[in-house]
Amino acid sequence: MVLQLREASVRYPRADAPVLHGVDLDLAAGERLLVLGRSGSGKSSLLRALAGVVPGTIEADVTGSWQVCGQDPRTTPVPELARHVATLTQDPADQLCLPTVVDEVGFALENRAVPPGEIGPRVEAALAAVGAGHLAGRRTSELSGGEGQRVALAAALVARPELLLLDEPTALLDPVAARDIGRLLAGLPEASLLIEHRLDELGALPERSLLLGPDGGVAALGRTVDLLAAEDVAGTGTWVPAGVEVARALRRLAGAPFQPDAAVSGESLGYGLRALDASLPRPRLGPAGSAAAGSAAAGSAPADGCREPGEVLLRADDVTVRRGDRAVVRQVDLQVRSGTITAVLGANGSGKSTLLLGLAGLLPADGVRGTGRVGMVFQNPEHQFLARSARGEIELGLQHETSGNTRDGRADAILASYGLAEVADRDPFRLSGGQQRRLSLAAMGAMADDMLLADEPTFGQDRRTTLAVADQLRRIARRGGAVVLVSHDLRLVASLADQVLLLAHGAPVASGPTADILTPDVLGRAGLRLPPLLEAWIADVHGDPQRLPALLDALDELALAELARDDASRYPDLVPSAR
Repeated sequence: MVLQLREASVRYPRADAPVLHGVDLDLAAGERLLVLGRSGSGKSSLLRALAGVVPGTIEADVTGSWQVCGQDPRTTPVPELARHVATLTQDPADQLCLPTVVDEVGFALENRAVPPGEIGPRVEAALAAVGAGHLAGRRTSELSGGEGQRVALAAALVARPELLLLDEPTALLDPVAARDIGRLLAGLPEASLLIEHRLDELGALPERSLLLGPDGGVAALGRTVDLLAAEDVAGTGTWVPAGVEVARALRRLAGAPFQPDAAVSGESLGYGLRALDASLPRPRLGPAGSAAAGSAAAGSAPADGCREPGEVLLRADDVTVRRGDRAVVRQVDLQVRSGTITAVLGANGSGKSTLLLGLAGLLPADGVRGTGRVGMVFQNPEHQFLARSARGEIELGLQHETSGNTRDGRADAILASYGLAEVADRDPFRLSGGQQRRLSLAAMGAMADDMLLADEPTFGQDRRTTLAVADQLRRIARRGGAVVLVSHDLRLVASLADQVLLLAHGAPVASGPTADILTPDVLGRAGLRLPPLLEAWIADVHGDPQRLPALLDALDELALAELARDDASRYPDLVPSAR
């Protein structure tokens, strides 16, 4: 066995409860395992403990029996364990430390005393395998988030480890890149533990899955098809393939039969969407953004119809954004009005994050004019934390309008609306990646009265928290503010955005209403593709693009109903343990 755990548990200092407890798990050589669970369920902590980072670098009480490649990660020095185990962290910026891409990928081979003549070809092959050959001459400090994720993955693969620990390897990738990486991972000979939310875009899934419950225990362990198709799994907040989601909706709305294998593979997705659309009343919802599901997510009143655009809050006229002497983004024209949500799309490295920084005034940008208070949520949430607790982070944004007990009460209410009430007193730097993302959104949303600029707002989020984040973004627009978001989540964009700006190589290739941009032909100009759910509706079924938000809202409403039935203190017994 490459990995063997018995009663494995992890508890961080001053924590009320262990983040992981009682985990039993075996992994054979060459076997792949998908690790699922809601945000904060201990998935990343499991991988850190297997890599020896916990407790080697991050203090924690790690108990039970842990065997990784024949060694105990608690007592084996991390450099020694790294000869057998390679890790891709949730945030690639955490592990890129050398000045150039070639240096970064070659570093693992130099540490293993690989002959110099072999290093160059192996680095070249690893970069090519992850689609990053064109980045070989770049500095790591100049990489976009998605480019950095590819390079970090190449650095993990180049040493040919016995075990790969992969924490959301596609989280920052565009849909085409995510599918390419999914195919690569499926064909690797190494054993791997894979944490991932983007199951549709990943493609081929590992045969077995582990589902962690909200208390860090094992909720289910078994065949991936059985686990994802289980009746109660939706109530856990775990993302499931679109085919499963649509099939469940049809079973609930129309009593349709459920075929797990066809649903998980997506084979029945087109048929399911046709039947689901036929079951919905007409007319239902109007343009994107009416979003009854988002309202229900936080218990608000039903949506009150289409958002009406108001005054121009930000105008970009022939904008150029520079990093040093280099023009990274150019010729951008954009109007952002109150009451609207704008999405900026593009492949990795197309300039999306740079444009957002220019609009925020954090990079030199000619031709940007705006009024009002603007909040910026960075791609790396930890870059903006200032306080020693999650509550303190929110209170910093409330200082301009409230004080004392009133401020404390508002901070707690805001944390609760983002699903962060349980971590109010926790250090922001000790939160999971998904929790950090929601905290950064909550803090900036509390501060920004007029406009929120959000870079990948649903990065690292499960089904439950994605709905909560989407609802909060809608609320900003409804109260007369505006949102400009960068995202690779095209389903989120189809549901939320009023307009889309599409970038390729630093310049616009299309802009307009969301339904006009989210088509195969237009997205293809930027090297993008639709995810399976949207592709099945638009390209296979040839459905009306204006009906797509209604379909997405129906699926969200059903997901909310499943989540409402879930007891937050435990998961039901989903499927029998395979081992």
